[in-house]
This record gives sequence, structure tokens and C-alpha cells, in this order.
Amino acid sequence: MLKSLPIALLLCTFAVCAHAQKPGNGTYTYAVAFAEWQGKSLGATCTVVIKGDSIKVIYNGIGHLSVKKGDILDQGIIIKHQPTGQWIIGHSPADRHAKEIGGCSDGPTVIDFKNKKWWTC
Repeated sequence: MLKSLPIALLLCTFAVCAHAQKPGNGTYTYAVAFAEWQGKSLGATCTVVIKGDSIKVIYNGIGHLSVKKGDILDQGIIIKHQPTGQWIIGHSPADRHAKEIGGCSDGPTVIDFKNKKWWTC
């Protein structure tokens, strides 16, 4: 039993790290998660373009948003928020320590790479 403990700890560490990885360069489709609707997308999706540490979130016209297809919803740099460990779309390195993030706050938006969701109010 004691011999399997280190293996179990290693697997747990890998599982935690695996979901927190930033995707490689590319274009992806993410759900638009509305904080005021408990993260439901209501059918809206967006295109996420990643190049290095830069990210751009573009409305792809699927679902009902109050913007036009092709409008930029957010763009900035991919940063891991230190207090929460969540990935955010920052606009300066100082956002790493922002007091508020995501949802309906004035802080940087949250990008959930594991569940492919871009969070907004």
C-alpha cells in the first residue's frame, strides 16, 4: 500500500498540471460562458486565436450576442492569475495580481482552456 502512494501522488500532480496547460499556437472554437447564467453559453461560441502569449477572442456569429460577426470580444496576453491559478486575458503583466477577475468584474476576463470557455458577464 505504501509503495503505491508515490505513484498516486505523481498521477494526481500530472492530472492537476495537465488541465492547466496553455494550448499551442492555433485557432480554436470556445463557448461563450455567461457568469450571470452560471456559465451557460446559451449557444454562443467564439473563435480563439493564440500566437505565443498573445490571444484574441473573436465573435464567430454563432449564437446571439449584441455584436457583429468578426468583432473582437477581447485580446491581450495569456497570464496565469497568481491568487487563483486561473488563466486570464491580461493587458499588462500587473494583471497577474489583479484583485478581481472574470465574471462581471472590471478585471481581466477568464479563459478556461480545459473546458474551452471564454467567460464574460
